[in-house]
Amino acid sequence: MTQEQQQRVNRENRAPGTREGRPPREGGGERSDRGDRRGGERGRPEGPPEIELEKLIHDSLYLDNQAHSIVSRMRDMDSGTKSQLRRLYSAVRRAVRAPESERQHEFVMLRARLAYTIARHGLRSLDQLEKLLLQVTRKNDIRGYERFKDLFEAIVAYNE
Repeated sequence: MTQEQQQRVNRENRAPGTREGRPPREGGGERSDRGDRRGGERGRPEGPPEIELEKLIHDSLYLDNQAHSIVSRMRDMDSGTKSQLRRLYSAVRRAVRAPESERQHEFVMLRARLAYTIARHGLRSLDQLEKLLLQVTRKNDIRGYERFKDLFEAIVAYNE
């Protein structure tokens, strides 16, 4: 058995919560009380329901209600600035205007930027937008991109 294979077997057979070559952390090794850095589902209260992309595309009132809901949560939960939102909105507009062949890539990178901004500035109220952006990117439909831009525009407007 090669050294690499032996290391893999050792990793597979070690006790849960232990790290290779180190004793287990105090408290059992699991981080269930803290969750991951991005605020994983463990130990986090349930938030509002996810935004439904199809409803967003076909129902303008639904879009408006979702924008109001997000802005309301932002005021309750976050200390994010208006300039952060406007910067993100500018990035959304650039992504929508990108050539069709590059649009999906632009939105994937936008999602990464949004995730970073949420984590860096503690903007937990924008988690719904990150999940919606994943749906939009997977669907890769111009109507979804446009409606996401419209939703973001409404959020910026209502937050002023």
